[in-house]
Amino acid sequence: MNKESSKLTMNSKIKELYANPIGKDVLSKILLQMGKSEKWLLNPLVGNMQLKTIAPAARKFLGGDFSQVLLDLLNSEMDRPAPDIHEISKKWWKEAVFYQIYPRSFKDSNNDGIGDLGGIVEKLDYLKDLGIDAIWLSPIYDSPNDDNGYDIRNYKEIMEEFGTMSDFDYLLDEIHKRDMRLIMDLVVNHTSDEHPWFKKALNDPTSKYRDYYFFKKSKDGNPPNNWTSFFSGSAWNHYPGEDVWALHLFSKKQMDLNWDNPEVRQEVCDMVGWWLEKGVDGFRLDVINYISKASNLPPGNEAIYQLMGYCGIEHYFYGPNLHKYLHQLKQEAFVPYDAFAVGETPGVGMEMGKLLTAEYRGELDMIFSFDHLETPGKVRYDDYDYDLNYLKQYLIKWTREYPNYCWMSLFYDNHDNPRMVSKVNEHPLYRDKIAKLLGVIQLTSKGTPFIYQGQEIGMVNQHFSSISDLRDVESLNMYQELIETMSERDAFAKILAGSRDHARTPIQWSDERHAGFSTATPWIVGDDDYLIYNVENQSQEDNSTLNFYKQLIQLRKQHQALVYGEVEFLYEKRKDYFVYKRILGEEIFTIECNLGDEAVTRKVTATKHQLLLSNYQKAKDRLQPYEANVYFG
Repeated sequence: MNKESSKLTMNSKIKELYANPIGKDVLSKILLQMGKSEKWLLNPLVGNMQLKTIAPAARKFLGGDFSQVLLDLLNSEMDRPAPDIHEISKKWWKEAVFYQIYPRSFKDSNNDGIGDLGGIVEKLDYLKDLGIDAIWLSPIYDSPNDDNGYDIRNYKEIMEEFGTMSDFDYLLDEIHKRDMRLIMDLVVNHTSDEHPWFKKALNDPTSKYRDYYFFKKSKDGNPPNNWTSFFSGSAWNHYPGEDVWALHLFSKKQMDLNWDNPEVRQEVCDMVGWWLEKGVDGFRLDVINYISKASNLPPGNEAIYQLMGYCGIEHYFYGPNLHKYLHQLKQEAFVPYDAFAVGETPGVGMEMGKLLTAEYRGELDMIFSFDHLETPGKVRYDDYDYDLNYLKQYLIKWTREYPNYCWMSLFYDNHDNPRMVSKVNEHPLYRDKIAKLLGVIQLTSKGTPFIYQGQEIGMVNQHFSSISDLRDVESLNMYQELIETMSERDAFAKILAGSRDHARTPIQWSDERHAGFSTATPWIVGDDDYLIYNVENQSQEDNSTLNFYKQLIQLRKQHQALVYGEVEFLYEKRKDYFVYKRILGEEIFTIECNLGDEAVTRKVTATKHQLLLSNYQKAKDRLQPYEANVYFG
């Protein structure tokens, strides 16, 4: 079982802070941004220094209370991950290939410009042919759509734009008929301010629902604390009729639930069970690591605010009761149905991830870590070329250090991030090569791959021409904030670099008007990329990205070595060169990739190995730009 440790104090040494799960994750990220290895921290000179020794120097840059805030955060986690095990338990979700559908942009069946459940049914055979085992469906619950469904008004009703509950039941049945599974996207950190719970809480201070949320009075007319929202501005809404404030970490219409209230937890467990009883196979849990907030909601540390860009985040990204609440949810709601639970956990690193997903702890089955999505020192709204050598470094570290009682998720694109192909290199010459290279790495690495709609045809970022083209509440709020300090042109350019809307334009089914998505004008309009890059065209091209993905998925399905096999990395120090083996018994695969736009010397040849797949039709003496090869042997 996991090992507990004693509390950290100002007398603790740096190496003792680094031995703490939170401490290791936090300090590792700082080292990464500084371009330093952990050896720098663990050398005797630095590692043996006491916190109190460096605190005075740190105070100049981080403020007087930073050290205590850090200690409080680290001491909230006294458990340690157990030693690794040799055997890997076999689960359907470890072997599956998942496909995320953003319903609003997937397929419109009634031609109102909005994707719907009927459109998904129309394309189930396409997904089955692609090789998909499980569908992850972004929120389809009743919602006022302030954040495109991530603001839920009623957990047991379907959004009218998407269809009815009967339509959902039919969709679920059709998915299961094809031997596929369905996981729903569930948002339980917050609800819409139009949810009956919040409306009752706001209208009646004596209602039990007042304690379902975070309502606070302030003494001076200002918000109760200095926490900021992820969607810009204060994290507090003011209701002047009662002179009371309510917490929202996201948009002003997404009100945070108070998970410290046992009735809230029971409501969530009951609701999850209701869906699982209908036959749903599991859930993706949105920002689930935010559900536990520090007692009394203390003010955020200004230094952490400057470092992270969000004030107060240290008080809820890994809150004091997170494990307790997740364990209750898993045992009471998921376990009776043997259902799958994957958590979106922004800010959580590997060590915290071990404690959240360890099989022996019974909390989550898997997490989405976002540490690999940006090159160190960069954030989503920076305009830069992503360095695939960092992805290599990340995968090597996680593969080696993430224990066998945990399991990795493998993904690039999703509804919250721009397209990875564009982030790596926007030059059209390399588009197909990069799309296939990313597929090779994702579908041959150790972990469960999650493909996002359009990724399989190599969709890229859109050429939006003005802010009026965008629909994302995060982008629109940030733009209004930016134009207070810069020109509209510069603000729009910054938004374009990281807008979530790049991944939300309709999937490109054909070269027909509106990309075959709908005969009506879509709710968000993409550019004319669909005239060439679309499913219909690629289905007919043997060497297309779509058919390459089909081959990769089938290869993974046919060979357990690509799922449960050991991983051996080779030539690790060579820049732009990524080689690894997957080994299970007598079965061996070798994967060789060029991570850059210049040719590199190849070490693996077809004379010693059998070439199974390549994103180049003709090999040369040197590995060509972004070349990716899968060999047997």
